[in-house]
Amino acid sequence: MLEVKHLSCRRGDRRLFSDLSFQLPSGTLLHVQGANGSGKTTLLRALCGLLQPESGEILWQGENIRHLKEDFHRDALYFGHLNGIKGDLTGLENLRIAATLAGERPPEAVLWEVLEQMGLLGFEDLPTRMLSQGQKKRVALARLLLSKAPLWILDEPFTALDVAAVEQLQQRIAHQIVRGGLVILTTHQEVPLTAGQIQRLNLGS
Repeated sequence: MLEVKHLSCRRGDRRLFSDLSFQLPSGTLLHVQGANGSGKTTLLRALCGLLQPESGEILWQGENIRHLKEDFHRDALYFGHLNGIKGDLTGLENLRIAATLAGERPPEAVLWEVLEQMGLLGFEDLPTRMLSQGQKKRVALARLLLSKAPLWILDEPFTALDVAAVEQLQQRIAHQIVRGGLVILTTHQEVPLTAGQIQRLNLGS
């Protein structure tokens, strides 16, 4: 369970939101909504421990994430506006590094299978800086196919994806929820988010 208690965040002199509280039990998807500038990305970065809130606390399985430190980071997978991949490395090499950082050692055959599922076969020898924006996004999202993290925090994950990739990502998110995981996401695209228990949080309303 993820629990947020009386959370307040500020950007510069402007408070984005205050006294925000909610609970997310296992098997829940939270769709964070709001206009540009309402604090959606700030909230997601706070939830994964990349940003210190002005006040309040974030609890994971009853413990403050600041106290859990690396234990929490192993349980959480964050996908932000930046792809988080290394441009000088190939897609395969990026997947190997991501798995190692997550404390996992999938067989090489599994890595190749993930590349195939993401439509990246034939590009495996190219540094990712030479790929299109959509292909770079696919490399980054391939981490989801490998991830065993119970908490996913996804900021606009559908951007720059074609129809097939959007459908595949929706299926992967649905699988994460069905297996008892948590997904928190933002998206400006109209996609049917229907898996498991759906909660919506509208910032700025």
